[in-house]
Amino acid sequence: MASYDYLIYIGRFQPFHKGHLQTIRHALTQTDKLIVIVGSARAARTFENPWTLQEREQMIRACLAPEDQNRVYVVGISDRMYNDQQWVGEVQSAVDKVIAVDTANLSSRPAEYRIGMISGNRSQDSYYLEFFPQWRQLEAPEISGVVSADIRHHYFDAHQACEYAYDAEKLPEPVDQYLGDFRHGEIYQNLATEYAFVQDYKRAWARAPYPPTFVTVDAMVVYSGHILLVRRRTQPGKGLWALPGGFVNQNERVRDAAIRELREETKLKVPAPVLAGSVRASRVFDHPKRSLRGRTITHAFLIELPPTQEGLPKVKGSDDADKAKWVPLFEFSRMEEQLFDDHFYIVNWFLGQI
Repeated sequence: MASYDYLIYIGRFQPFHKGHLQTIRHALTQTDKLIVIVGSARAARTFENPWTLQEREQMIRACLAPEDQNRVYVVGISDRMYNDQQWVGEVQSAVDKVIAVDTANLSSRPAEYRIGMISGNRSQDSYYLEFFPQWRQLEAPEISGVVSADIRHHYFDAHQACEYAYDAEKLPEPVDQYLGDFRHGEIYQNLATEYAFVQDYKRAWARAPYPPTFVTVDAMVVYSGHILLVRRRTQPGKGLWALPGGFVNQNERVRDAAIRELREETKLKVPAPVLAGSVRASRVFDHPKRSLRGRTITHAFLIELPPTQEGLPKVKGSDDADKAKWVPLFEFSRMEEQLFDDHFYIVNWFLGQI
């Protein structure tokens, strides 16, 4: 008899490698069913998040034995960069839904299921375990030196060197084949271009006496149930939607920088004093991994414009934005895959304050 009814395995699997596969195989010797929870499931494609939830599930299932396919559930969850409890709730909800579906046709159910959570033993990858004291913890053996981030970076470095080799020995054969085919598509070419841009950007700062920390600003402008977004004209994140914002100049305060960037990128015809007087909240967003460019701390401002009889203020893309538009909030809630950096999570944090 298996030790668990359900084991839970959380990861991003960008990409799915031999270490992940070893953990899954170990889990299946200990449990009746395995629930694989895939993080960053609805994040925009970047070189740090190259494959969609569906593509990652395809990689995982291609590596499973036929007899194990029905024992493994794969579900996706969003990142909640500034709300750990919201993320925990989404994990719990995903697990409850899987168990409900799995046991729907059972005539009788146990009073309590034996649920555990399996992980590798690298502490930096398993900090989240403390969020789930209700589930027993199981540590799986790992393969030393197999790290998704290294595989990703070598994968895109190979584009620059016009080579195919990118740690293929660390990948299960179906994943190696999948990544080889993926390299010939337009998506890979776009991500590789973004990767090369960011690496050049970081090299430009390589001789600084200390690792640089950048300071930026973002403006979340709302008007009668709409939010103002811009579409990025340049790398990184070319083509993604974002909050108007940018870098702080040496001679200005952060609030002034936010208003300046807002007006430059959207041509919003609202006087600066009115914008300043409409600031309702502000917060520093400083997750270490929030930006592809490196350590970037942003000061974000919530600006609520009072409604008028003239309707939505006219806006137009300019400067670093090729388009600006007002988006209904209900429509914005479905745009997670189209948002730059952590802007989706910034907006949701502010919406919780309104």
